[in-house]
Amino acid sequence: MFIGRSKELETLEKLYHQNSFQFVVIYGRRRIGKTTLINEFIKGKKAVFYPSIDSNIKQNLELFSNSVLSSLTDIPVNTTFKNFEDIFEYIYQTAKNERFILAIDEYPYLANCYHGISSLLSAFIDHKFQNSRLMLILCGSSLSFMENQVLGYQSPLYGRRTAQMKIAPFTYKECSQYYKNFERKELALAYGVTGGIPLYMSKINDSISMEENIKNNFFDMSAYLFEEPANLMKQECREPMQYNAIIKSIAEGAVKISEISTVSGLNDTSLTSNYINKLISLGIVEKKYPYKSKSTKKTIYRLSDNMFRFWYRFVPANLSLIGQGAKDKIYQRIKNQITAYMGFVFEEICQQYLWKENLKGNTPIDFTDMGCWWGNDPVEKCETEIDILADNDEGEAIFAECKWRNESVGEAELKHLQHQSTLFHYRRNVLMIFSRSGFTAGCHALAERTGDVYLIDFEDMEW
Repeated sequence: MFIGRSKELETLEKLYHQNSFQFVVIYGRRRIGKTTLINEFIKGKKAVFYPSIDSNIKQNLELFSNSVLSSLTDIPVNTTFKNFEDIFEYIYQTAKNERFILAIDEYPYLANCYHGISSLLSAFIDHKFQNSRLMLILCGSSLSFMENQVLGYQSPLYGRRTAQMKIAPFTYKECSQYYKNFERKELALAYGVTGGIPLYMSKINDSISMEENIKNNFFDMSAYLFEEPANLMKQECREPMQYNAIIKSIAEGAVKISEISTVSGLNDTSLTSNYINKLISLGIVEKKYPYKSKSTKKTIYRLSDNMFRFWYRFVPANLSLIGQGAKDKIYQRIKNQITAYMGFVFEEICQQYLWKENLKGNTPIDFTDMGCWWGNDPVEKCETEIDILADNDEGEAIFAECKWRNESVGEAELKHLQHQSTLFHYRRNVLMIFSRSGFTAGCHALAERTGDVYLIDFEDMEW
């Protein structure tokens, strides 16, 4: 079932119907649904789709030739063009008089085996494709390669694209369109363990409980998601053991380079930094700064992939029990920990909700940017963190806390948020608390006395 990506499809269709040369770059981490998007777009259109392979020039030339000839002619597919220049010339001749799509998937594989491919493409774009009706799509999973070697200034292809798309995971709202049978808290957990990655989402069955889904997908050695992190690391990294150690340390709470280096056992911050940069390029780790700050002293690292965060937090510690098939026992061990795990996930959901409401004009202030903030509280003389801070250029700000727990939020949490807002100097402070389990009567009373306070129950958030 194809869901979401309506904006991306709309853009592609718009470019397609311009009937002139178009060059679109599509990129994003693995499993994000790039190939599915392209295949959905080219349905019913004259197109060649070539999935590059991580091999040598000879094999890519043969397979590329087969893809072109089998799609465009009746020539036997065992025929091979002499070189890539002949392939592109044939494509140009085909696209001179009719609309035609050439989509090259995993372009970094092709570029790594034939280093001159980007220069060759650039020459064809400048001297031939520009005068054709070709729609060229280059797609790739290596974020660093696509951003630097395709979109970057140093690339021969620089300045020639007509559009680019960085494909993001599905939002909580898009997940709700996929899972029809989950009640809201189960849906949040499904989003929390898949991170909105389409392939991971497809492994979750909404006809059974999330408890059963977690046991079947993470605590069963034959399950796809049980093997996924290890398989992806082996596929993408030369030293998967080191990367595994770093990911596990971040999943367990290490956030600074020095902490990650120590907990992972590398004990070398420069080496750790190199490994982390690779994980960032894979879309698994992200570098974070406090909102409105770019101070390197406050840099932290978090797992941007929620499936990896869940897996590394709960699977390695229970491998022996998993080997014994003790799925029920493992779940009972981690059941209470899942509530804490969902804290970051709930923050993501609340941020998405605020952006949605802001774009509709439903928020008390019209903010222009948002983030989370952490730093020193000079009054309490301690480190503190604000889950959501959103503001505008008019001196207005929303301070929000997100509480995913089994107890109702009380007065103490609202008073704490009030205090945190005084650490800044906005002319208007709006306070919001999002809660999974509602609010106490005392919290409601304090909110009414204070004014500019919004208490939002998760069950009441409209999507």
